[in-house]
Amino acid sequence: MQGFKELFEAYGADYQATMNRFMGNEAMYMRLLDMLFRDTGLSALGAALEANDLSAAFEAAHALKGVVGNMGLTPLYNAVNAIVEPLRAGERHEDYPSLYQAIQIEFQKADRLREGLKGGDRA
Repeated sequence: MQGFKELFEAYGADYQATMNRFMGNEAMYMRLLDMLFRDTGLSALGAALEANDLSAAFEAAHALKGVVGNMGLTPLYNAVNAIVEPLRAGERHEDYPSLYQAIQIEFQKADRLREGLKGGDRA
C-alpha cells in the first residue's frame, strides 16, 4: 500500500515543494484539492473555447494554471500551460480543442490521484 507521499510522487508531483506551501498539512491540502474539483474553471475554459472567446479562455486558463500550480499538480499544470501562452498572445489555433482535451485527461488523472489520496488506493 502506498502512502500520501508515494502516491503524490508517482503522479509526477514534487511532494516536498508542495507540502512546504501547505506547511506539511496533508489534510488542508486535501480540503483544497477537493475544492478544485468543485470549481467551474475547467468548464469555463471549455465554454470560452467553444464560443471562440479567446480573452475569456485566457482568463479561465490562467486562473486554472495558478491554482493547479500551487497545488503541485505538475502534469495538469503542464497541460494547462500549453494552452495559456498562445491564448495570452491572442493566437488563433486549430489545436485548441486537442489542447483542451489534454487538460481534461490530466484533470481525470488528478481526480484519480485525489481518490487515491483519500484512501482508495491505501490501507
